[in-house]
Amino acid sequence: MFRNRLLVPLAAVLVVLAVAGGLVLTGVLPPLTAEARKAWRLENALDDIAETAPDFSVAILDKANLKDFAYRGSDRFETASAVKLSVLACVLLHAQDQNRALTEQERTRADRMIRASDNDATTALFGSIGSAAGLTACDQRLGMTETTVDSEWGRTTTTADDQIRLLGNLVSDTSELTVARRQYAFDLMANVNADQVWGVPSAARDGEDAPVKNGWDSRSDDGGRWIVNTLGRLVSDDRSTNVSVVVLSHGNTSKQAGIALVEKVVAATRENLTY
Repeated sequence: MFRNRLLVPLAAVLVVLAVAGGLVLTGVLPPLTAEARKAWRLENALDDIAETAPDFSVAILDKANLKDFAYRGSDRFETASAVKLSVLACVLLHAQDQNRALTEQERTRADRMIRASDNDATTALFGSIGSAAGLTACDQRLGMTETTVDSEWGRTTTTADDQIRLLGNLVSDTSELTVARRQYAFDLMANVNADQVWGVPSAARDGEDAPVKNGWDSRSDDGGRWIVNTLGRLVSDDRSTNVSVVVLSHGNTSKQAGIALVEKVVAATRENLTY
């Protein structure tokens, strides 16, 4: 698993015991695995970025290789428009519970909410699922226990760990959501407006799909600084690459600076985990 934090970056470590005031060599630990070395390299790369960057966190789920990774995964961030993916999941769950397809109105609003990040469509769907209480209930069904939904949906707080659980529900065969409903969500994410194709898609290679939902907003109570988040997936036709990625950030001096940060972080995950 990528998730384990590696505290000793050595291929082999001498094990010593203190005996009568001295040190006695007792053996050598086995070398770090290739995957552990990748995780250690990525953690160091992210530490280097963090030295001069605003706060950010990362979570990765590699379904093809059954591995995951998190960096500051439990740190809390506001979602801004990234919460719209949770709203969509809840709308889909509600319809599924009622054994029905989405209505034409729901489909129109879902399309506008995800592809255009339309706020009015989001507010309407948020109300239809029961507002904060309703979305909280859906989040909990999906295992998202670290998210606090706000009545002003864009001020919902969450963690990278929770957002990767959401994406995990969209790729998992054991999800409560049916295959068709999960694919519907990804179809919307794969066709966002051109001005929103940033973040996770910046790391896509030829022949890979990169469905995404981003979130961004400035905060007057943080000196006009920006929240910039990206939730997405990199997937090849043969599924040899099938990686979900979350990067959350706040305190950015501008939207563009935040985009540059999250894309730098996504690139570091791809380079160091070699997925």
